[in-house]
Amino acid sequence: MAVTQRSEADAAEAASGNFSSSLQFGTAEALEHVRKLTDVGAMTRFLHECIAYQRALDLDLETLLSQRSDLDRQLSNLQKSADVLEIVKAESSDMLSNVSSTSALADQVSAKVRHLDLAQSRVQDTLLRIDAIVDRSNCLDGVHKSLLAEDFESAASYIQTFLQIDSKFKDSSATDQREQLLSSKKQLEGIAKKRLSTAVDQRDHPTILRFIKLFKPLDLEEEGLQVYVSYLKKVISTRSRMEFEQLVELMEQSNNTSQVNFVACLTNLFKDIVLAIEENNEILRNLCGEDGIVYAICELQEECDSRGSNILKKFTEYRKLSKLTSEINSYQSNLLSVRAEGPDPREIELYLEEILSLTQLGEDYTEYMLSKIRSLTSVDPELGPQATKAFRSGNFSKVSQDTTGYYVILEGFFMVENLRKAIQIDEHVHDSLTTSMVDDVFYVLQSCCRRAISTSNINSVIAVLSSAVSLLGGEYSEALQQKMREPNLGAKLFLGGVGVQKTGTEIATALNNLDVSSEYVLKLRHEIEEQCIEAFPAPADRERVKSCLSELNEMNSSFKKTLNVGMDQLVGTVTPRIRPVLDSVATISYELSEAEYADNELNDPWVQRLLHAVEINVAWLQPAMTPSNYDTFVHLVIDFIVKRLEVIMMQKRFSQLGGLQLDRDARMLVSHFSSMTQRTVRDKFSRLTQMATILNLEKVSEILDFWGENSGPMTWRLTPAEVRRVLGLRVDFKPEAIAALKL
Repeated sequence: MAVTQRSEADAAEAASGNFSSSLQFGTAEALEHVRKLTDVGAMTRFLHECIAYQRALDLDLETLLSQRSDLDRQLSNLQKSADVLEIVKAESSDMLSNVSSTSALADQVSAKVRHLDLAQSRVQDTLLRIDAIVDRSNCLDGVHKSLLAEDFESAASYIQTFLQIDSKFKDSSATDQREQLLSSKKQLEGIAKKRLSTAVDQRDHPTILRFIKLFKPLDLEEEGLQVYVSYLKKVISTRSRMEFEQLVELMEQSNNTSQVNFVACLTNLFKDIVLAIEENNEILRNLCGEDGIVYAICELQEECDSRGSNILKKFTEYRKLSKLTSEINSYQSNLLSVRAEGPDPREIELYLEEILSLTQLGEDYTEYMLSKIRSLTSVDPELGPQATKAFRSGNFSKVSQDTTGYYVILEGFFMVENLRKAIQIDEHVHDSLTTSMVDDVFYVLQSCCRRAISTSNINSVIAVLSSAVSLLGGEYSEALQQKMREPNLGAKLFLGGVGVQKTGTEIATALNNLDVSSEYVLKLRHEIEEQCIEAFPAPADRERVKSCLSELNEMNSSFKKTLNVGMDQLVGTVTPRIRPVLDSVATISYELSEAEYADNELNDPWVQRLLHAVEINVAWLQPAMTPSNYDTFVHLVIDFIVKRLEVIMMQKRFSQLGGLQLDRDARMLVSHFSSMTQRTVRDKFSRLTQMATILNLEKVSEILDFWGENSGPMTWRLTPAEVRRVLGLRVDFKPEAIAALKL
């Protein structure tokens, strides 16, 4: 029964296709295993395994047979493809045969072409050599004929052509021709040098140009460049010497120093040098390219160093700048005991303008020449720095720096003397809020600083700027403060209890001078900074100027500080005349009944009297003051009034109607003072207005509707303690309710 059950199970497993056995049927091991079986049960089980294996094989075979139609179809397709491949194979074989034959033919043709090209190149070389032999002969004949006819240009051209041919075709058979040609070349060189020398001595410019052009074809470019540049130097030297001698002669004969024009003499020298470079640019390039131009510039710069420095030295000698600067130094050091006055600043200004013109000429000329060198693209890298050094460290540059040294001393003296003169002749200008000193002083400083920047010398600019700052902080600042230091200024301002117009105008003008001066200082700084940015591109120079200009900012702060002190003095003079009106407010009651409140509306108790006092003591100065100064003055007076009113009001007791009265009084004050000044005054009265708001409340707790998060756009100027104190001024508010507030 058990065997039967196992057989059915095995059969079911085999039918499901999940057959598995530990032995591989059909192998020697499986056969050996069958032979060793002795147990019937084992044999039966193995028999069933064999049956199951057979059924599994049947299933696999059926699966394979089911795929036969697909495989047959695919095999049929492959058979068709094989036919096509046979055709392709046959055609590929034909193509390979054709390509192989074509390649062989191409190799044969290519070999023949190479042979033909080699033969052609040999033929061409032979023809060129034959042409060279003919050309050599023609060149020799041409040289002899040209020399006999003195057609030196053609002779040089023949020689150049022969040498080019000879360098290209080395032929030992042409030795005799070469020796003949070199002999003719030497003969032509001798003629060219001799004729050129004679032309240079005679200043025959067309002949010089004719023979200088022969040096390049004769391979004598460098020698020709040296000769031609030397000739240019002689021409410039001769012209400059003649002009210089005429200048010296004029100096000895003329009593009028204005006729001696050093600027024109130096201008002509620079003009001759620049024209020599520009007009001969093509000749210099033909000789040695752009290097020839740089060489000419450097050589002609030697003439500038020589002649230009002589002009500057003669200028300093004729204008006696050394003696003049010594006198200035002695005068400034109070060492002159004989003469009471220093040199005439008007004469000094003429010298300054002359020095400026001379130094600007030199700087413009130098910059033009250096830019000319920088514009050349194919120059030897070593020539550029050499040329720059020749310009910056040459004799002319050194003498120019010495002249600039004189300029700094003269400019400093001119600035000091004119500033002192401006202070000395200071006077009130009609229809002006300042005295003449302010515009005069800053005009002098502006002119001197502009002139210093025009020298393009950073040391001169720094020296002049330092002097200007020193003068502003010294003598000029002292002059500005002189009026405010007068004793009993307040008594003079209100002589006899009435404002004195003249004294008020003088005080207002002194304050205006400070106000406008602080503004002018910033304008001067801005203008100098802009001009220096254009004149000095180097960052180091700009930093030096910036450091010096920062002192002008300090001067601006100093003037404003002095102005504030003067304004405080003026306010201190005016406020005692307003204080009695304010003190009278202390006697006025704010514990008002409705009748009293209505009467105050008709008969103002104190505000109008205060505003009248302000008008007669403050407003009369408005026409004499700058808008900025008058605004400051009014605001300082307001500060005094508000502080005094706050103290007085904190000592009073208020009814609710009294609070309304205070609010009305504050509004009247704000309205009036707003019409007196261009600046806002509401912030000045904010504490007083907030006091009135608190005193207007119906009950103590209403303050919370305006306090803290409920304040809205209003910013409280009163502290919580001050708010409680103001609430305590109301006669009807209980202290317990005020103390219970959480502020």
